Amino acid sequence: MNAVILCVGKLKEKWQQEGCAEYLKRLSRYGKYEVIAVDDLREPDKPSEALIRQIMEKEGAALLKHIRPNDRVVCLCIKAEAPDSVQLSRKMEEWSSDGRRVVFVIGGSNGLSDEVIRRADNKISFSNMTFPHGLMRVILLEQLYRGERIRTGEKYHK
Repeated sequence: MNAVILCVGKLKEKWQQEGCAEYLKRLSRYGKYEVIAVDDLREPDKPSEALIRQIMEKEGAALLKHIRPNDRVVCLCIKAEAPDSVQLSRKMEEWSSDGRRVVFVIGGSNGLSDEVIRRADNKISFSNMTFPHGLMRVILLEQLYRGERIRTGEKYHK
């Protein structure tokens, strides 16, 4: 699979950096996987709804600059179908079958802008819970690795 994990914010915690690096290394035998991170925007302690929308729109515009017209875009959203690992591996097979680059998009602390969500070809959820976007990046990479192992019939712990 030729895939990009497109996300908001740099990883600040060492364990997140190490986890992402480890799964990217493991994924390299299955195709081209890369992470592109755009800057997250600072917000005051008690931002107004208007300011939150403005931040989401600016972060969304930065994300959209990295999406090509022919990319298959998969947004991670709380309100979306939540596949199990086997179902995700089947979706990965389907998404990669046409040779298009698959771009998985993880939003910042306020989520994804409406414009980014409208660009999505698919939406998936990993939980109804909210996760820090750095942790979500590690979880996504682990699930992509698990999906690749399932797709190729390799053993993977459950």
